Amino acid sequence: MECTHLGRTGLTVSRLCLGTMNFGRHTEESEAHRLMDTAHERGINFFDTANAYGRDGEGNLKGRTEEIIGRWFAQGGGRRERTVLATKVYADMSDWPNEGKLSALAIRKGVEASLRRLRADHIDLYQMHHIDRATPWEEIWQAMEVLVAQGKILYVGSSNFAGWHIAQAQEAARSRHFLGLVSEQSLYNLLDRAVELEVIPALQGYGLGLIPWSPLRGGLLGGVLRKEREGTLGRSALGYANELLAEHRDRIQAYEDFADEIGTDPAGLALAWLLSRPAVTAPIIGPRTAAQLDAAIGALDVQLDQETLDRLDELFPGHRPAPEDYAW
Repeated sequence: MECTHLGRTGLTVSRLCLGTMNFGRHTEESEAHRLMDTAHERGINFFDTANAYGRDGEGNLKGRTEEIIGRWFAQGGGRRERTVLATKVYADMSDWPNEGKLSALAIRKGVEASLRRLRADHIDLYQMHHIDRATPWEEIWQAMEVLVAQGKILYVGSSNFAGWHIAQAQEAARSRHFLGLVSEQSLYNLLDRAVELEVIPALQGYGLGLIPWSPLRGGLLGGVLRKEREGTLGRSALGYANELLAEHRDRIQAYEDFADEIGTDPAGLALAWLLSRPAVTAPIIGPRTAAQLDAAIGALDVQLDQETLDRLDELFPGHRPAPEDYAW
């Protein structure tokens, strides 16, 4: 397994991050435990979760995913010690005030609840799941500084931030002589490249690592049309991505044809492309089986030459950094 540093830190993480959003909702606990064991066996040490994961269609059972991970840690055998654990705070965990967002009280309550569910004494990467426009950075950073001093978290990351949010956060942290953000988790894949405008330049400027989520865009870049023809695509496999498939069917077909032409699995090609992008630390993969996990790991062996990268840019046009993308 290839490893790299997370942004400008000395923290070493695998170049693939195991996403756990399906645990408890689509993946039973026993299978989730097997997947995490297999991930360790394959050298993946970076796991991502969130306090709100595990909820059902009605929004119930928030926190269940962290509980599943916590019971896996409790089995011992070095499971916690070998894992770089990332979770998130922001989601409203109940209807009561201060059960969500990023006030100092919400952050404190959020980390304590996550630590209980995870059966851990600290969180390696504590990520703000969304920007909180109602809470000043002075309050957020003071709360995070306390948690670092207490040893309850080690690093702070963001998720779904705009480029200017990252700049604002980092300048506020700098004024406090605090490390600030070390990573940003954003939607990024061949179909969704808006972060190339301003988020990635901000990450490069401030030394943050990019952790792309939905690298296969809900399965659209994972050979969906081939599976459709073969009758192996589950009726609910794409979920919210069904409308996107109708919109991009011709482009997806051309993409799958190109993957066949160069002898690469579509999913592996999409992951390999992400791994070649500036600032990317580790795409988040969400396998449901060990076979899918192994297929994702295979992307690390895919080498993309300039001709291949140019062809992918033709199929899925990207962005130059702003303002050149839309001005001179």
